[in-house]
Amino acid sequence: MLELLAYLHGSELVARFQRRCGLILVDAANHSQGSTRSHLTGTLDHADKSRERRLDRQDRNSNYTHKGNGCASAGCSRPQYEVRNLILHYLFLLSAGLGHEIFYITCLPCIHWNLDPFLCRRLVNMWTVVMYIGQVTKDLLKLPRPLSPPVVKLETRVDAEYGLPSTHAMSATAISFTLLLSAPSRIQFQFEVGLLIAVTLSSLVCLSRLYTGMHSILDVVCGALISFVLLYVTYPYWETLDHFQLSSPVSPVVALLLPLFLSYTYPELDRYTTTRGDTTTILGAGAGCSIGYWVNELLGQTFEPQGELPVPLPTLTVAGLPLGFARFLLGVVVLLGTRQVVKTLSLRVLYSWYRVPKNDDGARRRREIEVPSKFATYTSVGLVNSILVNRIFLLLGL
Repeated sequence: MLELLAYLHGSELVARFQRRCGLILVDAANHSQGSTRSHLTGTLDHADKSRERRLDRQDRNSNYTHKGNGCASAGCSRPQYEVRNLILHYLFLLSAGLGHEIFYITCLPCIHWNLDPFLCRRLVNMWTVVMYIGQVTKDLLKLPRPLSPPVVKLETRVDAEYGLPSTHAMSATAISFTLLLSAPSRIQFQFEVGLLIAVTLSSLVCLSRLYTGMHSILDVVCGALISFVLLYVTYPYWETLDHFQLSSPVSPVVALLLPLFLSYTYPELDRYTTTRGDTTTILGAGAGCSIGYWVNELLGQTFEPQGELPVPLPTLTVAGLPLGFARFLLGVVVLLGTRQVVKTLSLRVLYSWYRVPKNDDGARRRREIEVPSKFATYTSVGLVNSILVNRIFLLLGL
């Protein structure tokens, strides 16, 4: 059993998958011969060669130290790659983006603005729980990401983080299937079609983590399985949580203090990674949204669909598309503006409080600055999303 787990966690399986998809690791010494090699393989014609990507990438994985010919100087050859299947390349890069911050700050709120706040609330609740558990598990197990070489690394921001489980796989699985399980009571649609979409989206995100070289097969499989277990365990209590979240007088207190406590007590590591900051971001956004939904219920304006449920799925019309796009664009601008304003103000206050020089960007990694700054920023984003944006739409006739 241990041998099987070690095999699934190995880097060579990831590298093999990348090669099958047309992402090839190239020796820097042979890089100049790449055009000849591509021509001989027959995978690229003359037009393709002009668009072929051969980019130097310095591997930043904490597990990897370049040992080529024993060279340690800056002039050493660095891992390079070439892309031989542009369709798969951009498909997987787009799929990987579904697990990034820009997706969560745009597409999840879009469900609140244009479809049903009830569904958005369910998604944010499960996303927050799943991501916190995934991030903490990752930093407790401390299992490394795939090594490069033999793997090509297409991302560097989170490369210093540990690997198992894949939180991209966890969030994609949780969001896809939470929406699938929650939507039938709210919107009329064919369940089989929804199931196909959920499986396709979650599978693409999982495969994208292999293609980008950020996770092993074991990381991805464990991430998806953990999400399915959490969905199975929590599903019977979703309605109870809905009632508490919207109706209990202590709901906003719990929604604020519990995530803040979890952010400050996040496991300490022997080196800095982005996991604590990312986790605080998620917990803050979840806290802000939860308080906002409670406020909307208290004010008696929840912006949920009118009429008998489940309502028909909104149809795309020539008149509806510009309206939906305008709502989306305005909402994103408001959220990004809120993020920038609160982030700037919170950092200024914290830098002043702790007497940190304004040009000391490294201070942002300190827990006493990182946690309150990110928590305040994204709690504000969550509040604005759930309370303010829809009211702006009403004011502007959108």
